[in-house]
Amino acid sequence: MLHVGLVGFGFAGKVFHAPVIRAVDGLLLTTIVQRHGAPDPRYPDVEFVRSVDEMLEHKIDLVVVATPNTSHHPIAKQCLLAGRHVVVDKPFTTTLADAQDLVQIAKQQRRIVTVYQDRRYTGDFATVRHVVGEGDLGRIATYESHFDRFRPELKPNAWREQAYPGSGVWFDIGPHLFDQALLLFGVPEAVGADIRIERDGAVVDDAFDVTLYYRHVRAALRASMLRPPVGPTWMVHGTKGSFIKSGMDPQEAALKEGRTPDEPDWDSEPPELYGTLITSDGTRTVPTLRSSFVQYYENVRDVMLGTAELAVSPEWSLDVMRGLLLAAESSRTRTVIPWSPMERVPTVP
Repeated sequence: MLHVGLVGFGFAGKVFHAPVIRAVDGLLLTTIVQRHGAPDPRYPDVEFVRSVDEMLEHKIDLVVVATPNTSHHPIAKQCLLAGRHVVVDKPFTTTLADAQDLVQIAKQQRRIVTVYQDRRYTGDFATVRHVVGEGDLGRIATYESHFDRFRPELKPNAWREQAYPGSGVWFDIGPHLFDQALLLFGVPEAVGADIRIERDGAVVDDAFDVTLYYRHVRAALRASMLRPPVGPTWMVHGTKGSFIKSGMDPQEAALKEGRTPDEPDWDSEPPELYGTLITSDGTRTVPTLRSSFVQYYENVRDVMLGTAELAVSPEWSLDVMRGLLLAAESSRTRTVIPWSPMERVPTVP
């Protein structure tokens, strides 16, 4: 049994990490760092502590960092140097130099450092990967993914909406959509981006349209806080057909409702949200494949036990960081930027 410590018990810790970790055989959530407030009664078997130092006094094999973005680097570094494996919630860090520092320390310590890319383990993306891989669409020409919400009001005191490094929707949602595009098409030849503020009173970006340029493919990544999620979430067009799918993966909503991955059919999707495959042979419905955020932590567990390769490798996480920063620079300069060597990637606050 591998002991897990969770640093941070805000939205990410409560919704995306604690219940998922507890659903994984072989992982035992033993300690949560929560700087303020009373222990959560849903976790009577977990010790709540006030500091990372106090957590590291316990038997901990894996540390999960689910704190505000600006604290990812110092906390992950402290835990790696203390000999623990580390999962960092996305984004990895706020600068490429900090991300490279963590990768180097992990190598020196012979420990895992990986970023929590849970959105590659959604049923809708699993279905998109399957359809693309089957070849029914032919050569892919255009790919478009959306992560839209309609929330015109700002959240009071929410750090993601304040002018801190790494705040805003691009560093929040961008890591997911960029990771998915890399899985489908690899690293792009260039990046073009429009990352902007749309809502009244907002001080950090709340919308983006980012295009990844490949030799034969254009991949468009889009998100906005002023777009109701009523249109297609995925659109993939190829030389032989198209795949169109609406709706959002149900796992987040289920977790917010207090449901857990160990419940049967906890995240089942209604048939009306199944995707549509359109080819010259006609139109057919494609049932959504099952997937689960649990698969991410199962992979980390297996790597720690020496029976698997890391799905989200340090090198992969550096590529995602590079893409985030190049897109931010592209938006700032209003130019399409080539995929640059590491040393040429700009630092964007």
